Amino acid sequence: MREPATTAALLAAIGLLLAVAGLASPISRRLGVPVLVLFLGLGILAGSEGIGGIPFDDYGLAYRLGTLALVLILFDGGLNTAPVVVRRAALPAGLLATVAVLATAFATAAVAHWLGLPWSLALLLGAVVSSTDAAAVFAVLRSGGVRLKQSPAATLELESGLNDPMAVFLTLVATEIALGSEIRPVEFAGLLLQQFALGGAIGVAMGYATRALLRSVRLPAAGLYPVLTVAGALLSFGVATLVDGSGFLAVYLTGIVLASGPLPYQAGLRRVHDALAWLSQITMFVILGLLVFPSRLLTWVPIGLAIAAALAFVTRPLAAWVVLTPLRVPWRERFFVSWVGLRGAVPIILAAYPVVRGVPGGDELFHLVFFVVLVNSFVPGATVSWLARRLGLVEGPHREPTAAVELVSLRDFPGEFLWFHVEPASAVSEAYVRDLVMPEGCLVTLVVRGREVVVPRGSTQLLPDDAVCVFATPESRAWLGLIFGGEAS
Repeated sequence: MREPATTAALLAAIGLLLAVAGLASPISRRLGVPVLVLFLGLGILAGSEGIGGIPFDDYGLAYRLGTLALVLILFDGGLNTAPVVVRRAALPAGLLATVAVLATAFATAAVAHWLGLPWSLALLLGAVVSSTDAAAVFAVLRSGGVRLKQSPAATLELESGLNDPMAVFLTLVATEIALGSEIRPVEFAGLLLQQFALGGAIGVAMGYATRALLRSVRLPAAGLYPVLTVAGALLSFGVATLVDGSGFLAVYLTGIVLASGPLPYQAGLRRVHDALAWLSQITMFVILGLLVFPSRLLTWVPIGLAIAAALAFVTRPLAAWVVLTPLRVPWRERFFVSWVGLRGAVPIILAAYPVVRGVPGGDELFHLVFFVVLVNSFVPGATVSWLARRLGLVEGPHREPTAAVELVSLRDFPGEFLWFHVEPASAVSEAYVRDLVMPEGCLVTLVVRGREVVVPRGSTQLLPDDAVCVFATPESRAWLGLIFGGEAS
């Protein structure tokens, strides 16, 4: 096949894979299967031993693309991590992301060695599978129609962003040990401190610098602002990594700092990065699926099942429980957080690193990790929604707004559009707009009634089940919540 037919065929194949992967998300909700499994399964089906027959075994390319994808995903996670989440969950999430990850890694390594793996591969396995993925947890909860309470949700969300750097560090150290290097405990502690100190400092500094840049420049097109935020994310990761800091911690903190203050075109920036994160996840999962040979997975079924069971029932729950107990976290939340340590794409990306570095047995380790992650997606993944309800950690009914209104501007305006759902028992039910006691600077701007959009006037009556959009100042949010009888969306 000649050009441009070769390129056209390649782009058509990529487009088809992306389209099928994108359409698989609603299917996963209906079937109750984690979307991770569907994306990986799509890659396997398209691979050399699947119906697609696409030959792909470039671990180096997969690792680089996976790293880029993880940078964009972590940056988007930081942008969507509210400052209140950081303040509420910093201590438990920080301990889970460091002490619990370290304990999980060593305990899992001990189990793997007991099952017959040499210490070099056992330590690598423990390091690679030690981190959790909140995106996988929340995807399972959403598919079950469950909205988690703020405290456990904040802990899981912040932990997942902070524990990836720890898993990366442990994987790098375990790889060096597998290649024959000797790292004493004092060196290990020094390297850990260096990674987190440099990564944290550079991430925070880059967040403030990017935010100052965005607010000081005037670009000719709104579409150029996401270019600067992507540049800030890549620079944060690259600079931190080049000076032997944690690039993944840096990029996550850059996103958090960047989103903690006002930004131009903030809603548009979030949408762009959300789209980039989804595209990164789909691309990453499909490529990792292409790397897998199903025939090699079968050889690891007995050991893989045993390690997945130990990870789900013993090592992660025990490590998390011990870490959270001194903090006096309620036992229900402690039990839930300990149980739902689902694995995502990060362990599979990290499993490609030993193969790239030439660790003996690295390819076999990659397939073993792949199998463990798949099993972990179902157990405890299949029980997450049921357990949240059983433990009483589910919020009351929450209705998403049926429409969206946003203020798009380069300037900072002291206000935002909030949506409230009119309940039959709320103070505003069946009240007229002219009779509402609204704080200064607030205005009812839109009412959505079923399929009808109502432009509010003084004579407009608010009825039960109406969705009401209010332009509100920051200090009036609590008052509006009282009179509308619910939390703003």
